[in-house]
Amino acid sequence: MALLRKFFFRKPPDGLLEISERVYVFDCCFTTEAWNEENYKVYIGGIVGQLQDHLPEALFLVFNFHEGEAQSEIANILIEYDMTVMDYPRHFEGCPVLTIEVIHHFLKSSESWLAQGQHNVLVMHCERGGWLVLAFMLAALLIYRKQYSGEQKTLDMVYKQTPLEILHFLSPLNPMPSQLRYLQYVSRRNVAIEWPPLDRALTLDCIILRFIPDFDGHGGCRPIFRVYGQNPLLVADKTPKVLYSTPKRRKAVRAYKQGECELVKIDINCHIQGDVVVECVSLNDEMAREEMMFRVMFNTAFIRSNILILNRDEIDILWNARDQFPKDFKAERVISQALRRRAFQWKHLQKFKSFLVMWTV
Repeated sequence: MALLRKFFFRKPPDGLLEISERVYVFDCCFTTEAWNEENYKVYIGGIVGQLQDHLPEALFLVFNFHEGEAQSEIANILIEYDMTVMDYPRHFEGCPVLTIEVIHHFLKSSESWLAQGQHNVLVMHCERGGWLVLAFMLAALLIYRKQYSGEQKTLDMVYKQTPLEILHFLSPLNPMPSQLRYLQYVSRRNVAIEWPPLDRALTLDCIILRFIPDFDGHGGCRPIFRVYGQNPLLVADKTPKVLYSTPKRRKAVRAYKQGECELVKIDINCHIQGDVVVECVSLNDEMAREEMMFRVMFNTAFIRSNILILNRDEIDILWNARDQFPKDFKAERVISQALRRRAFQWKHLQKFKSFLVMWTV
């Protein structure tokens, strides 16, 4: 069968890359060039015309990743070609990973469309700067459909479609650790009775840093934290918000040195639920300039053993900042309360055993 497929394989039209059978990607997604509106319309129209000639009996569904709420530019173009376009966001709070709810919708929509008939084709597109999230979603689709196995191998395969320099240009942080975490969530779908599982609402009490990273050039840092996500106390409002931000006051922000202390405890005290982004940045001496230390995105529903241990390769850091963290660096996140939801309604706030979320670097 593989030999027959190779023999009858037809090269896709110029401007498209075939990721898997009946799944294509516009090659303009692999560049950072800005397009003139009229040139872009002509370019897309030319590719679509060739694709329709290439697959005359096909029905097309286009998934597009873009910024903002307004209808995307490509949707306005493709309506002339009788193509349906479904828009998805390009990031979640700055991280090129989407929420579990959006990922689930994307995967089920893809599966349903491809299963409806052999002539149904998926075409992927992203606006300028959206390749990181598109690559992640393609990897998720390949794993979900069991066309590839191994999260790292699959993500690497997709990322190899574009030069490493472009990845650095698109994001100051390496997003792969958080992306791999979410690909592991997708992989669990094959063994879970319920996927995605119901959200768990928790309360983040504090973050403990062990062994201080060097972000001031003198073996120290001045860390502050920001937490983004859905507020579990607002049941009907799923809009992500800043759940916590360290006040930029001298009393609230301290400088820590490697030779002076090994442990730093920073109180957070905020409720978290579902998809959460935690950022840690370091302020300079004047408390005016920020430098990103690390970022982590995770989903509370997948924390089952009440402990999350992440090493240095499992947190999003600046591409060349690995050596700024001591070998034994740890960031421990202590959580001590939970809001439980039954039948999608909040009942009460109750105590439960403290648990630890630990990042080991």
